Amino acid sequence: MSYLGVGVSPGNVPVSRGTNLRVLDRRVRLAELVLRCLICCLGVLAAVLVGTDTQVKEILSIQKKARFTDMKALVFLVAANVIAATYSLAQGVRCVVGMVKGSALFSRPLAWVIFSGDQMMAYLTVSAVAAAAQSAAFAKLGQPDLQWMKICNMYGEFCNQVGEGIASATLVSASMVVLSCISAFSLFCLYGGDRDEDGARW
Repeated sequence: MSYLGVGVSPGNVPVSRGTNLRVLDRRVRLAELVLRCLICCLGVLAAVLVGTDTQVKEILSIQKKARFTDMKALVFLVAANVIAATYSLAQGVRCVVGMVKGSALFSRPLAWVIFSGDQMMAYLTVSAVAAAAQSAAFAKLGQPDLQWMKICNMYGEFCNQVGEGIASATLVSASMVVLSCISAFSLFCLYGGDRDEDGARW
């Protein structure tokens, strides 16, 4: 392999550095698209599981209905996942259009917008999962010092479905963190290697 950035294939055909970067870019775009589709699907699943979860319990001849709106952390979780799913859907459409048109490469301003958006979504989903997990722990274990009851002893089905929603939301937040790393990689690559006059990565 040459130190000038030009390799030689087994057939002695020169392979340019730009071609290798284009192949890498397509693979990164494909990984981004898969993650965005995954986030969109899991985000909707988490929002539906938590948002539609209800259970009625009769206590002393009085019916009490448990809803996700009874816990602000769960409301935050549903809202965060809806936002993340909508954002990922929009970005996924952008990825598909770019790949179909063969214009996966983009400029620095657009890369900064995508990077900033992915970072905000990552922080949003992680904080929502953390808040929901803490509330779920209190509902499951209670807090004897504050005389908080173990709510899940009374609303077992409700808690189980909420747990499934939190598990889905956890996968969403983990995928968003990975996606934010990919967008950071794409952004920083624009500041290194060969570039055209507009700053597009080659």
